[in-house]
Amino acid sequence: MRRYARASLSGHFGKYPREEMTPNEETNAADDYDVEEENSRLVVGAGDSGKRLDVFLAEKLEKSRSYVQGLLKEGRVILSAKSQPKSSTRVSEGDEIQVSIPVAEMPTVEPEKVNFGVVHEEESFLVINKPAGLVVHPSPGHWRGTLVHGLLYMYPDIGAGSGVLRPGIVHRLDAMTSGLLVVAKTPHAHERLSRAFKERAVDKEYLALVWSKPKRTEGRIDLPIGRDRKNRFRMAVSPSGKRAVTDYRVLWTRDGMSLVVCKIHTGRTHQIRVHLKSIGCPIVGDHLYAPRRKKVFSSGRLFLHAWKLSFPHPDTRKRVFFRAFLPEDLNEYLRKLPSRAGETR
Repeated sequence: MRRYARASLSGHFGKYPREEMTPNEETNAADDYDVEEENSRLVVGAGDSGKRLDVFLAEKLEKSRSYVQGLLKEGRVILSAKSQPKSSTRVSEGDEIQVSIPVAEMPTVEPEKVNFGVVHEEESFLVINKPAGLVVHPSPGHWRGTLVHGLLYMYPDIGAGSGVLRPGIVHRLDAMTSGLLVVAKTPHAHERLSRAFKERAVDKEYLALVWSKPKRTEGRIDLPIGRDRKNRFRMAVSPSGKRAVTDYRVLWTRDGMSLVVCKIHTGRTHQIRVHLKSIGCPIVGDHLYAPRRKKVFSSGRLFLHAWKLSFPHPDTRKRVFFRAFLPEDLNEYLRKLPSRAGETR
C-alpha cells in the first residue's frame, strides 16, 4: 500500500527534489491516457431537450441506438451525476452526460478551422492559450472541432511521427479548463518535450477558485490517484493509484471561496480537481466532483486556468517561460464577489 501524506510547505512552495520519487514513479501527461476507453462529456442543448437518452446519444456519438443501449446496460453512461439511467429517459436542456466508450476503430482526422489563441510560435513548437470548452483531441462524441483538428488545419505537417489522433500533443488540459498548452511541431520537438515531462523538467502552475478555505494557507498534497470504483468517469484518492503531488498556496479568501495557486509535479488525470476535493475545497464549477454545489457557469466550465508554463527549449535547451492571465469570464466572476470584513485577501 502506498503512503498517504499531507505536509505543510512553510515557505517551500513549488520545490520538489528529484530524489523524492523513484524512476518508475516519474510521469508525463500521457501516463493517464486510457488506451482501452475514451471518456466524453456532452451537454444537452435546447434543441435536443425532450429526446430519449438513447436517441440523443446515438445522434451525438454517431452510433446506432442498439450500440448506445449496450453502453447503457454496461453502466457506461451517467446522466447529471446520476447512475444507471434508462434508454427511455428523457433529457432536458442543461443535462450533463458522461459516456465511456471502448476504443475501437478511430476515424481519420480531417483538418478544420478551429479558434484558439497562439501565445508563442517557433519552427519546432508553439504555445497556445486554450479556451474553456475546446477539447484537445478527438474522442467519442468529439470527432470534430477539437484542437487537433485546428492544428492540422494551420500546420498540415504537424502530425509526422506523433500519432494519428494526437499529432503534436505532449500534454493536455480538461475540456472545461483554460490556459497554456505546449504543442510540438516536429518529431524532434515531440521527443524532447515528451522527455521533459517524463523527467519533471516542465513547471506548470494553475489558478483555481475553490469552495471554502484550506486549513493551511499553503501545503503539499501527496496522495495517490486512481479510477473511482463507483464512478468510472471520476478519479479518486486510492491506495492502489499512482502517486500524485500537488503544491498549493491560498492567495485570498472571500465570500466563502478561496483563490488558490497550484503547482503540479505529476500529471494524473483530474489531479488538481481530486486533490483539492480531498482537502474539502472542490473547484467552483466542478459538478463532477461537487455535484451538490450551485452551478455558477452556464457554459459548464471550471474555475481552473493554467496560467504559467516553463520548460527547456527543445532546440537550445534553455528554459523558456510563458504566462496567460485569467480570461475575461473568470475575471468577471471575481469582480462580482463581495468582500466581507474579517476575510483575508
